[in-house]
Amino acid sequence: MPETALPGRRGQAARNDVVILDAARDVFLLDPKAPISAVAERAGVGISALYRRYPSKEFLLCRLCHDGLRRFISEAEASEVEPDGWAALTGFLGRVVEADVHSLTVHLAGTFTPTDEMGMDARRANELAAGLVDRARESGRLRRDAVTEDVGMILECCAAIRVEDPVRTSELRRRYLAMLVEGLESGDGPDLPGPPPRPGEMNGRWRPS
Repeated sequence: MPETALPGRRGQAARNDVVILDAARDVFLLDPKAPISAVAERAGVGISALYRRYPSKEFLLCRLCHDGLRRFISEAEASEVEPDGWAALTGFLGRVVEADVHSLTVHLAGTFTPTDEMGMDARRANELAAGLVDRARESGRLRRDAVTEDVGMILECCAAIRVEDPVRTSELRRRYLAMLVEGLESGDGPDLPGPPPRPGEMNGRWRPS
């Protein structure tokens, strides 16, 4: 009957969507200039099936990056229940690095035009990150010259680490995140060299080249 067949079709469509997005992430992290046909081939679906869901490569790139932004927001919101401000910030950093959210930022910035919804979510993400930084500073553990924008740069530094073996990539990222987090902690050392990133300074990367 139609009532039972429709949920089945929806379920299959949802499964296909996951497969397509996973394939797109793999393909475009290796080569942001790859054609959308490479995604269909990797996903094992017909190009027409892919285009029914994602009418253009730009649309697909936008979806990938927006999903990463939503994951960032989700992890930041989850950190709000942690009573210790320093633990909230460092736990958040660890989870976002493990989820590999910022590899998409590093590789795909400038390859599509962000939507208004992405802009709103980006502002929400920045507000949440600023809240985590403020709480870490109130705990007394965060160095006095660290700013919210440093958080994004630390995440991008970790995302830039990538070797052929995914397990080794994860190990190396955790190693260097630990070093970077130690540098965030307050101490008796000198101030950081140079001025920090200015608010919005990195936003220009998102304009299509």
